[in-house]
Amino acid sequence: MNKVRNAGIVIKPHAPSVEGILKIVVEYFEGRGIACVLEDVAARKLGRADGLERAAIAAASDLVVVLGGDGTLLSVAHHAAQAGVPVMGVNLGRLGFLTEIPVSEAVQTLDRFLGGDASLISSRSLLEARTARAASFCLNDIVITKGAVARMIELAISVDGQDVATLKADGLIVSTPTGSTAYSLSAGGPILHPQVPAILLTPICPHTLSFRPLAVPSASTVGVRLLTGGEEVYVTFDGQRGGAFVRNDVVEIRKAPFDLQLITSPRRSYYDLVKEKLGWAE
Repeated sequence: MNKVRNAGIVIKPHAPSVEGILKIVVEYFEGRGIACVLEDVAARKLGRADGLERAAIAAASDLVVVLGGDGTLLSVAHHAAQAGVPVMGVNLGRLGFLTEIPVSEAVQTLDRFLGGDASLISSRSLLEARTARAASFCLNDIVITKGAVARMIELAISVDGQDVATLKADGLIVSTPTGSTAYSLSAGGPILHPQVPAILLTPICPHTLSFRPLAVPSASTVGVRLLTGGEEVYVTFDGQRGGAFVRNDVVEIRKAPFDLQLITSPRRSYYDLVKEKLGWAE
C-alpha cells in the first residue's frame, strides 16, 4: 500500500467542469483521511485561504494530482521529479499524452495506486539543460528557435565533445522519449517508447534536407552553440520557461539525475494510448 498523507492538487483554472472534478477529488482524499494541499487558484475555487504557489505543491505532498492538460502537468513535473513525488494527470484538455487518465477513471486509478499497484508507475527520464545563466529540468524538450521575423539560424551541435553537425534551420528540438510525441513529432521526429534510453535531436525545417532526426544514447552530453548573430533566437524549456539565446551562447543537455514517477492508466498500455491519441485505431 502507498502511504499518502498529503495529496497535492494542481488545476487548469479555466478548464470546463474543473470545479466539479476538483470537489470530487478533494472529497475522495479527505474521506480517506488524506489532507489536500491545494495550489492557490484551486483553494480559491473552494473558498479556502490555505493555497500554496504551484511551485511549492510537490515538496509539501506525497502525491500530486493534476486536473488539466499536458501543459499543466509539465509545469509541475520537474518539481515533482526532484521531490521524488509521483504525479497523476486527469485529462481536462484535448490530446493528453501525459494527462492520460479520463475523469471517468480518476477514482478507480487512485484506488489502485493507493492500494499499492506498482504496475501503474511509469518512470520517465528528464533532461538537464545548463546555460551560462542557469540550469533547468525538462520532461519533454529543450527548443532553440528563431523569432517570428528572424531569418534561418545556424547551430553547432556536438555529442560528448565531438562535433556532429552545423545545422542551418529554423531551430532544433532536443527531447526525451516522453517528449517525442510533443513538438518533435510535429517537426517530423520519430515516436520513442518512454523506456528507450535515448536523447532525441529533431531539426525544425532544416535547410539541408539530409539532416534527419537523430537519437543518441541517454548517457550522452549534447552541446548546442548558436553561431548566428543579429537575430532573435530563444531557448525554451518544456514550452514554458526560457529566454533569449544570443551568438556564442551554449546549452549543454544531459539526462537528469532523477526521473518522474508518472501514474498511468490501469486500462490501457502505452501502445493503446498512442493509437487512441493519434487516431491509429480508426
